[in-house]
Amino acid sequence: MTWDWDASSRSLLEGFLTSRGLCSGPVTTRRIGDGHSNLTFLVTDGSHQVVVRRPPPPPVPPGAHDMLREARLVGALAGTEVPVASVLAVASAGEVLDVPFYVMSYVEGPVVTERTPAPLDTPSARREIGFALVDTLAALHAVDWRARGLADLGRPEGFNARHFRRMGRLVADSDGQPPPEFAEVHAWLAAHVPPESGASIVHNDYRLGNVVLAAPGRIAAVLDWELATIGDPLFDVGYFLASWPSPDAPLTPTEELGIAALEPGYPTRAELASRYASRTGRDLSTLDWYTTLALWKLAVLYEYGRRRAVDEYYADPVLVKSFLEAAQRATG
Repeated sequence: MTWDWDASSRSLLEGFLTSRGLCSGPVTTRRIGDGHSNLTFLVTDGSHQVVVRRPPPPPVPPGAHDMLREARLVGALAGTEVPVASVLAVASAGEVLDVPFYVMSYVEGPVVTERTPAPLDTPSARREIGFALVDTLAALHAVDWRARGLADLGRPEGFNARHFRRMGRLVADSDGQPPPEFAEVHAWLAAHVPPESGASIVHNDYRLGNVVLAAPGRIAAVLDWELATIGDPLFDVGYFLASWPSPDAPLTPTEELGIAALEPGYPTRAELASRYASRTGRDLSTLDWYTTLALWKLAVLYEYGRRRAVDEYYADPVLVKSFLEAAQRATG
């Protein structure tokens, strides 16, 4: 299902933004971003630009698409070494629309997916971008989440096993067994669950296409915090590497969202992992488990989306197969 602003909802949004001093006239709205979950719109009155984030239309799974939680987390990161947009206003469900939403500043710059634009399209700039991504992830994992008032955001103890079990239940049969095509990777993951490497804010969807870039190779803002929680930082590393395409392997749907990383200059997965280890001092000896978990989880979520048949994007079963094959390769 899709959703867009009509004259009535746009008028309500205009009134809300005007009352907050964020616009001063009729507004236009344009969908931005490549996601298939929370909806992001660029809103402008011709002089001012802001970004509005709201959940997708119903049905929404319980606990998903919590916009107020997302706004709270983004606001808590203000002033840290993690670049984020500024949260400008928040509205609860029923205050303006029938769903909650929040307004944030518009951070200008390219979001790279298919190709790297000028002036960032040189091998040296691309290399800087790759390492800046790792450095920003390391900075996120160094944030004192308790001091930022986020101690209740998640349960880091037992995060790995609990996350694995919860994801598996989305596609399990009535006896709790995984579908046959999931069974091999599921069994490998279950047999190799590592203890948590620590506890930090975990973005849960950290990849090239979820940041705004700036010259000469900086990260101007990290986007899409809807899945963030407190958990094992190595899950972010595993997911990030799982999203990074490799020239010698078939592309998964997530890698296709960052295919620009195959251009000359971008670091390899091994170089990115080495950079993270040197920046944080963390032991990456169990990294294969986290990368496999990330790919298996994506297969689970795509299969779950396919069964619900809410978004036609997920309808193709080849997408699930792609993730499972990549997960099998990641087990080594």
